[in-house]
Amino acid sequence: MSMQTEAVQAPAATDALVQIRRVRKSFGAHQVLRDVSLAVPAGTVTVLLGPSGSGKSTLLRCVNHLETIDGGRIIVDGELIGYRQAGRKTHEMSPRQIAQQRRGIGMVFQRFNLFPHMTALENIIEAPVGVMRRGKGPSKQRGMELLDRVGLADFAGHFPAQLSGGQQQRVAIARALAMDPKLMLFDEPTSALDPELVGDVLDVMRELARDGMTMIVVTHEIGFARGVADQVVFMDGGVVVEAGPPEQVIGNPSRQRTRSFLESVA
Repeated sequence: MSMQTEAVQAPAATDALVQIRRVRKSFGAHQVLRDVSLAVPAGTVTVLLGPSGSGKSTLLRCVNHLETIDGGRIIVDGELIGYRQAGRKTHEMSPRQIAQQRRGIGMVFQRFNLFPHMTALENIIEAPVGVMRRGKGPSKQRGMELLDRVGLADFAGHFPAQLSGGQQQRVAIARALAMDPKLMLFDEPTSALDPELVGDVLDVMRELARDGMTMIVVTHEIGFARGVADQVVFMDGGVVVEAGPPEQVIGNPSRQRTRSFLESVA
């Protein structure tokens, strides 16, 4: 059974941009994460693979404190996420402090979550203008640059309802990039898309990877993981079963559970 899967502790590099150390998380009596440790060096792409319920998305949401953790710690760019240390104890930060931390961590969800009453460009500049207090003129210029980057420069004035799902997701990526994040989190960004729209979103993500953006991606797109990831992490039952470069984890997995999963999604 998956809950009996033997855990593997990925090496905890102290100089990594993201350090996940023995993180535990439960929802009621159900333990979703069991002492998960992982390191993500700056400028690399880590892909989390695994069956539904394995803890992938929960782990991703813990990285920017959308979910609290029950034990362990998460450090991004040398900063403890969601908590402050006081002697031997940790205390959860205030909502304002947590919001401040999240500014450096962009997140793209399965659903696009665009404001329906705003155009593509207005969605992108909303946070820079309203949260960061940046000027509207420079924010619009930056927003147009980002729309061009995701291939949607001609759609700045379109409302979400006028865009396809893939276009909306690319606007959502541009919106996250508008905050100049040091880290991007993607939670199954193509799972809600029709198959013919997936490629455009993955192309944008590949371009981000080529530009050196640090990324953690939850996905079932094995081809993307094989071609783009620096590190592939296979999770099951709330633990890391296997972690390493894609040619190892996908091409020649050492664990039977990993092999079974890859055969099921091939």
